[in-house]
Amino acid sequence: MPTYEFKCAKCTHKFNLYESMVEHDKHQEKCPKCGSKDINSLISAVSVKTAKKS
Repeated sequence: MPTYEFKCAKCTHKFNLYESMVEHDKHQEKCPKCGSKDINSLISAVSVKTAKKS
């Protein structure tokens, strides 16, 4: 399941959410600190594991 990183525009709290792409597309995320839905997605590093060596 992908990890998405957000920052609240109201209280500036940064947080991560683990949710499916379907859940993420619904845009129902809110800040766990203040409850605001005024949040911004942040660009974060990606780590990928593969079954075979490349």
